Amino acid sequence: QVQPVESGGGLVQAGGSLRLSCAASGSIFRFNTMGWYRQAPGKQRELVATITHFGSTNYEDSVRGRFTISRDNAKNTVYLQMSKLKPDDTAVYYCNAPSFSSRSNTWGQGTQVTVSS
Repeated sequence: QVQPVESGGGLVQAGGSLRLSCAASGSIFRFNTMGWYRQAPGKQRELVATITHFGSTNYEDSVRGRFTISRDNAKNTVYLQMSKLKPDDTAVYYCNAPSFSSRSNTWGQGTQVTVSS
């Protein structure tokens, strides 16, 4: 199993919070920087947050201060805590390692996040 399994999405009102989880394969997760991506209807997939194996994080400007990425190396799992959600955050959220992102067989089904106004 190479594809990650994302979970935790749902429907939430603006200002609410959600926590996404991603169970990744060891071959992709181990020692690699992991990222959360999102794709809104009619838009390209974008990288919103990354975390290195040692825990250094980086965020896209629109989510900085509202989203927090974390990882559990023992469980090959990466998380995305999302707060102060906005309707513009509505998208399908995916996780992957940026170094593997060009390989189509490394993408999972994603998890839908819908933020109502």
